[in-house]
Amino acid sequence: MMTAPIVVGIDGSPAGLRAVDLAVREAGLRNRPVRLVYANTWTSHPAWADVASPDEVARRAVREALQRAGNSAKVTSEVVPGYPAAVLVEESERAALLVVGHRGHDSLAGRTLGSVARSVASHAHCPVLVARGEPDATGYVLVGVPRTAQGDAALGFAFEAASLRGAPLLALHAWTGPASSGPGDMLPLVYEPDEVAAEESRVLDEALARWPAKYPDVAVHRRVVRSRPGPALVEATAEAQLVVAGEHGHRGVPGWLVGSVTHLLLHQAHCPVAVVHR
Repeated sequence: MMTAPIVVGIDGSPAGLRAVDLAVREAGLRNRPVRLVYANTWTSHPAWADVASPDEVARRAVREALQRAGNSAKVTSEVVPGYPAAVLVEESERAALLVVGHRGHDSLAGRTLGSVARSVASHAHCPVLVARGEPDATGYVLVGVPRTAQGDAALGFAFEAASLRGAPLLALHAWTGPASSGPGDMLPLVYEPDEVAAEESRVLDEALARWPAKYPDVAVHRRVVRSRPGPALVEATAEAQLVVAGEHGHRGVPGWLVGSVTHLLLHQAHCPVAVVHR
């Protein structure tokens, strides 16, 4: 749906305003409208009304977000009763992209990932863009390529993002075995590291094979490293303007529907993180 908006969750926090910046840029690249959504939790707690004015808090947050967005005719806003994560997940059913800050007023100071970002990254029905870090405006679009086909949706999103930005794409594939890269890696009795490296390079080539024909304008750089995927991707985000993560990795965190690699990126990446589900 070309009319489906870029939805951005706002809460009056600095991270929420950075999410507005990202949403406006994505909307310009994709020629889509922006919908600013403020979830008003206070309406569920009328007994708290004497503590602060929920309507005034909401109006101020929306006003600041509209000013940040430039008051364009393509930007609309709405205050929706309910809890932020639930409201935004429902909004994602009708959105082309959902944008949130990596933390808001619900988070501790520092680099902590907020509960709203964590929840929508796991449960949204569309790709989620989490605003974090300081993106390199001249950098590449980074995407991690796993060994299986699970990363295909992420690859498609990454190629499109690179094409829209006129940016190169860095496709990174990391492997750890059978050559040991650290404690815990299991080794077979007999192995040839060079042969394994060549096989892993072939895996990356096969994963990328069909995309250059669809996006001939995108310069593709391949990187195969012997490392754990999460740390390798986090390091590479230092020179990226966007990193795209799929569902690959073990789901070792209870309640998460994203893999361990995506989990690490959401906590430590140096640039915005796009989470793309199948």
